[in-house]
Amino acid sequence: MTEPILYRPEAVEDALDQMAENIAVSESEVCLVGIHSGGADVADAIQKRLEQKGVSVMRGNLDISFYRDDLDTIAPHPLVRRSELPFDVAGKSIWLVDDVLYSGRTIRAAMDEIFDYGRPASIRLAVLVDRGGRQLPIAAECVGFSHEAPADCNVELVTEGQWLIEQRQVKSCDH
Repeated sequence: MTEPILYRPEAVEDALDQMAENIAVSESEVCLVGIHSGGADVADAIQKRLEQKGVSVMRGNLDISFYRDDLDTIAPHPLVRRSELPFDVAGKSIWLVDDVLYSGRTIRAAMDEIFDYGRPASIRLAVLVDRGGRQLPIAAECVGFSHEAPADCNVELVTEGQWLIEQRQVKSCDH
């Protein structure tokens, strides 16, 4: 069994600082769109850092529940939050933000939802952790940590009072 804590609060804070720095270099006005729920937390942290640097930030959140390609296989009553994009995405360069990039399916669903709001000039991806294991040709332009995780493990952002990134085994390998 692997150690559950991969990255402690100080390392996560440093990674968020670096991500904000990388995003600030590329844009004079930043459009951040977080994916509920972990991606929204990461986008909030990046927004705070950008605004401290004097960067103008437009901010939104997406709930991609109804855009998922596995909606029929997840819980019968998924927790659905409200998507909010309080700015016109048409012609904008969007930074889509998520906590953990794995298969790429969440990002594909988020892009589908963004396109329902309009046609952005571009969509870039920022993720706190890229854990590998892609099923779709999706790549992040801004990554806090790269961590190859086994398929039988979850990598999760924990934000209760402090930032932690944990890895936990989800099924036994002794079959």
